[in-house]
Amino acid sequence: MLDEVFEELKANFDSTLKAYRQTLAKVRTGRANLSMLDGLKVEYYGTPTPLNQVGTCKVADARLITIQPWEKSMLGPIEKAIHMSDLGLNPSNDGTIIRLPVPELTGERRQDLVKQVRRAAEDHKIIIRNHRRDANDMIKELEKDSEISEDEMHRALKSVQESTDQTIARVETFTEEKEKEILEI
Repeated sequence: MLDEVFEELKANFDSTLKAYRQTLAKVRTGRANLSMLDGLKVEYYGTPTPLNQVGTCKVADARLITIQPWEKSMLGPIEKAIHMSDLGLNPSNDGTIIRLPVPELTGERRQDLVKQVRRAAEDHKIIIRNHRRDANDMIKELEKDSEISEDEMHRALKSVQESTDQTIARVETFTEEKEKEILEI
């Protein structure tokens, strides 16, 4: 019974860490990164379609992303989608390819991005703590139903706390790495 609780807790923690890493990948740094475009949808014949399914996206150099649409008629909708997003990028279209220059971040914008990363970290820590609470409730329920002893319950609760602390420490590590990347000039 306890094994099932710990397996579920580990799976929940892993999925939360994965979601946090994906959130961090979308935060813009001063360099061109294709993950900035993840989640960007383009109107393709009336259907919102991921950008990478309507054209080829490449990082041309450290400050430039190029998008080569598979159909020339998609140039306008791709530009529109980029303008509508909150990426802060200004696309240029030469009739066959879209260029997305990634501007240098200002000091103020860097601080805003750091705040955004810290906010996301705190949100994910709350999710981790909620998973911990759920696991603790399940363990206490097992003890109440006499499926485990009181000593086993206390050991399990301690183990859940240690696992939670390790996961939160990993979130902190990811956060510090991303902040360093953002503040790097």
